[in-house]
Amino acid sequence: MANEVQQFDVVVIGGGPGGYAAALYAAAAGLSVALVERDKVGGTCLHRGCVPAKEFLETAHVRRTVEHAGEFGISTKGVAVDFSVSQNRKNEIVDKLFKGLSGLLKGRKVTVFSGTARLDADQTVTVLDGDDAGVVAKGKNVIVAAGSEPRTLPGFDVDGTIVVTSDEFLNLSALPATAAVIGGGAIGCEFASMLADMGTKVTVLEALPSILAGCDTEVASVVQRSFKKRGIDVRAGVTITGHSPKKGGTAIAIEGGEDVKVEMVVMSVGRRPRTEGLLGEGTGVEINERGFVVADSYQRTANPHVFAVGDVVANTPQLAHVGFAEAIVAIKTILGEPVVPVDYDRVPWAIYSNPEVAFCGLTEAGAKEKGYDVVVKKDPFGGNSRAQIIGDTDGVVKIIAEKRADGTAGQILGVHMAGPWVTEQLGAGYFAVNWEATAEEAAALIQPHPSLSETFGETLLALAGRGLHVA
Repeated sequence: MANEVQQFDVVVIGGGPGGYAAALYAAAAGLSVALVERDKVGGTCLHRGCVPAKEFLETAHVRRTVEHAGEFGISTKGVAVDFSVSQNRKNEIVDKLFKGLSGLLKGRKVTVFSGTARLDADQTVTVLDGDDAGVVAKGKNVIVAAGSEPRTLPGFDVDGTIVVTSDEFLNLSALPATAAVIGGGAIGCEFASMLADMGTKVTVLEALPSILAGCDTEVASVVQRSFKKRGIDVRAGVTITGHSPKKGGTAIAIEGGEDVKVEMVVMSVGRRPRTEGLLGEGTGVEINERGFVVADSYQRTANPHVFAVGDVVANTPQLAHVGFAEAIVAIKTILGEPVVPVDYDRVPWAIYSNPEVAFCGLTEAGAKEKGYDVVVKKDPFGGNSRAQIIGDTDGVVKIIAEKRADGTAGQILGVHMAGPWVTEQLGAGYFAVNWEATAEEAAALIQPHPSLSETFGETLLALAGRGLHVA
């Protein structure tokens, strides 16, 4: 049936988080669905991104815990990391999740085609290569979820040994003794943190004035201080002019400074959309100058029957959970159901470095730029009993609210956290921001004691005007 046009209600291009979520959600609504994936369903997030990276970060966490076991009266004779074991464990986790996802798609009767897809006119999708090369699938609607791939810098050709991106790094069987992470954003800080906690000497090179530029400055400062204490050399505001590979490593040239000599360079300078060759003639879909697909708030492209979700969409956060949300918006729009578009200013962010970072809503600076008068309260984890019990007290909770005419705190505009397990604590802050709760409304909710989440509750009480332990 390779040359016969197969008809579906929805054809999805790409099987990453946005794509497979769209397929599963559409199938759950009773639509006939085809999904075309060039590699494995799960995409970058499952196979070369979120999940593998967090497994290695958890290995680093376990190593830290064992190193400090003596503080709890537990004797250890030394800590050694066999990274190949962590690599095997990562592969087992990924494989289990991949099989589970494949089973879900099969169970919901989603037709999965293997190969690279091209979208042509009239919502026709052609499979160009792979096991299903030649298949032509036509959808009443098409969802483009082609994903992204790592960027690099000119002159830094990826060889998988000296210069690596996240794709190659996550398949290493051993870690370098020294490494430079180029890029101090979320992914760069995660790699730097993990490498340092596993014993690698790390230098972070960032072109912007500071690392974690999109975070609230006080939250970013917590990470910066922690990195310094752990011997991570952070160099912000630098310009890299190239590198000189040699046996066993390379020397990175810094404008106006000394070369940085390392065994490995980890490129973390963002991701580019995978749209090259994606569109044929007459699709009606617009691609912007940076290669991203242009879509409206309901994920519709310039062609009303073609939608776009995930990393391929212009001017949106490249986060897996944003892809999930966009997929639901797209399918609900196709079904004609009531739908609330994604509010990108209020999506949750999670950075799994040590210390962790989590936030949603406006930063203090961002709120002021939008014209808000604000009330700000913050509480460090140092006074939290659970943080002291687990021996992890570096961090802060900071909440920004709109200032009322009488000077009191009104609607909560942003919640920003750095510290132990804050990626698991953001839920209450996310609800507060997205439900446009006031400080008093959110402060009325009880936090368990002793818990790390008490710091969020304490900060809310102080914001509402009468804190217990926070002024």
